[in-house]
Amino acid sequence: MHSQVKILSTNKLGQLTDDEGIKQTPPHDWVFLPAGDAGVTRKVTSQKKYWKVVFKKGRRTMSKGIWAPQTIIDWAKKEMQATRNTEAYKKQRAYSIKRREEQQNNYEQEFCIAVEQFLNFDPKYDVIAKTVAILVTKHAIPVGSGTVARTSMIPIEERASKAVIAWMRHQTTQYDHMHIAKVKGERRSVRRSLAEQSVQVLDNYRKGRIIPANCPLKNAITKKLQ
Repeated sequence: MHSQVKILSTNKLGQLTDDEGIKQTPPHDWVFLPAGDAGVTRKVTSQKKYWKVVFKKGRRTMSKGIWAPQTIIDWAKKEMQATRNTEAYKKQRAYSIKRREEQQNNYEQEFCIAVEQFLNFDPKYDVIAKTVAILVTKHAIPVGSGTVARTSMIPIEERASKAVIAWMRHQTTQYDHMHIAKVKGERRSVRRSLAEQSVQVLDNYRKGRIIPANCPLKNAITKKLQ
């Protein structure tokens, strides 16, 4: 009986496998529902008869979608469509969207300030600090970006510092083009070394030093603003 809930992944051949690597084949009357419609997915999973397909993205486990009986998925879609056609749902939806936009805008402003405070540049580089803060925020803040800025597990000050270092790793170093050996701990070691370089660059601005023409941060800003 296929009533149990399973968590599966896909192997290199695109086959469904369980956590022991054993191939799994959905029943013939089951179909795949891609992730994306949370309402329909919730209704399907409420029936406790589905297989969830997940994948790893960094340290995060994300869903590709679920396999479930065709009849249950059809029922869930029909139920959600009926709900979404009601005036009450439309009003609640509009309110939720507006509220999320307000929360996003407020967080964006708060995060940008936190980034600028972390940078702590000498006053004569105030304009550059504000520019970097905006660029880092624009990169890190979007919903679903998966960056450290979207986590609530650490203080915003720490999120800001990590976001700056991550942005600099991609914008001011050759990290994206490096060939890093597939040795345990090697990528972390490279990141740590690049982070130290980034901190040295930031210190030049914090201490008000004369910035050389080949400064990687200066060049990255120029490139971004072109």
